[in-house]
Amino acid sequence: MLRIFALSFLLLFPLLLSFPGPLFSKSVQYDIAYIWDDDLTNVLDYQNQLEETLGPEVALHLRIVGRKEGGYGIVYDHNGTALSSAQLMVQHSEMLRSEGLAECFAVEDNGYFQLYNVSYGLGPNLEDMKKHYARVYNYLGDEVGKNLYIEQTDKNNYTLIYRRRGDRSSTYRVARNHAKLLKKKKISTTIIAEKNNPVVFGESSHLDDQQPSSTPAPAVATTPKAKAEPPQKVVKSVAKSRPSSPPPSSRKKVIALPSAAGNFEATIEQYIKDLRNKGKLASEEKTGWMVVDLTSGKSIVDINANKVFQAASMIKPFIALAFFHKVKEGGLKYGPKSRRNMELMIQRSNNPATNWVMRMAGGPAEVDKLLRTHYSDIFKNTRVVEYIPAGGRTYKNSALPSDYIRFLQALWSNNLPYGKEIRRLMSLPGRDRLYNGTPIPRGTLVYNKTGSTARLCGDMGILVAKDRRGNRYPYALVGVIERDTRAANYGDWMLTRGNVIRQVSTLVYKEMKKQYKLL
Repeated sequence: MLRIFALSFLLLFPLLLSFPGPLFSKSVQYDIAYIWDDDLTNVLDYQNQLEETLGPEVALHLRIVGRKEGGYGIVYDHNGTALSSAQLMVQHSEMLRSEGLAECFAVEDNGYFQLYNVSYGLGPNLEDMKKHYARVYNYLGDEVGKNLYIEQTDKNNYTLIYRRRGDRSSTYRVARNHAKLLKKKKISTTIIAEKNNPVVFGESSHLDDQQPSSTPAPAVATTPKAKAEPPQKVVKSVAKSRPSSPPPSSRKKVIALPSAAGNFEATIEQYIKDLRNKGKLASEEKTGWMVVDLTSGKSIVDINANKVFQAASMIKPFIALAFFHKVKEGGLKYGPKSRRNMELMIQRSNNPATNWVMRMAGGPAEVDKLLRTHYSDIFKNTRVVEYIPAGGRTYKNSALPSDYIRFLQALWSNNLPYGKEIRRLMSLPGRDRLYNGTPIPRGTLVYNKTGSTARLCGDMGILVAKDRRGNRYPYALVGVIERDTRAANYGDWMLTRGNVIRQVSTLVYKEMKKQYKLL
């Protein structure tokens, strides 16, 4: 049961003043709480929205915690007095309220406990830590690998962790068991508290590193009458395959989508209809869905794919493309600062970083012009008209679901400048609505970008699934849900609609599983 706080300071502060002296005792410390929920997936999704709304400085202090009575929460680790905590609560509540999110709440620094992860080492060299990651991943397998990350603990140090987010005693037992399994590899384990450190490397990053530098282009018909190529096995073995170079092609060869839509598309339509009948989707909420099998090049779902939707943060990979186009032309350089802002923009959906990248590329109008001029075969009706406003209230930038699909096709076919780097950015660990929180098997490679406002919930990305022999089969998926007006309870609306997208993604995976005998 989702519990997001909605008590205003105007009600709370007189209440605080009415309490006896001990409440204001120097020995009592307070934190700020934002949500309690039995489902960790909901809490993690809400954390992403908090970070985007409250900003990166606040994000450093956000903690996922557990409660003795069960469930999880998000707190700002303030450790302040009642008065300072009340003041901070007002500040954060105003920011949250302006974005349609529930207000926060001051709580005593007790009644909940820190969560812990398993650590496999600490060191200053990221490349060495990646090699260490590969050893641990390959030895412990996909089950652990899905939640295996390299975190940056400070400016010069990294740690490899199994992000378990469990209580101290159970995490210690897991660490001890892993130590036994890794003894032959001379890898020791310990436990460390969950600190919400920045993640720089994860499962998708690891799997992407093992992808061939040149991925075969999907077989896509250039006209409806063209004969489709037989399905290709994209990767016979992640580690050992040496596929031939992709056939010469222009971007224009990836835009025509022979349809294979039929019974499965009807399945998605019926699922959405059932949600409306049950009141889980409002009548004014429109949805758009598109799925393309990148192995065969066939479109298997096309529902409102050519209707205009708000883009929200899903516009950010397009902004990255505009920047890299200018780098390719020699007008910009891609150095440490721009790389860091790119990572913040795509991985953490950081809005100040996004505006920095957009500004370097010439501003919204220039980005829009560049995309329409140089990539008109991809962006049929994408419009970039504004910087991201404070708090993420961006409602003017827009795109078609089919525009995202054409972009993802071009990305997968290596037809974009700095395409490998864009793929790396989109594979960086983060919350998504296509894989995280679904039963899709571990070891699936994911490139994605979510989008969320008080009027839109969406995700677009490529999933690269595998069968039992290690063959990989990529497909692109876009799902958007849009309201005409701001949701009254944005937090709850965003979480429930995000889960609708997860369910559709699960249905898509099951369909692909039938076609290719996936895991």
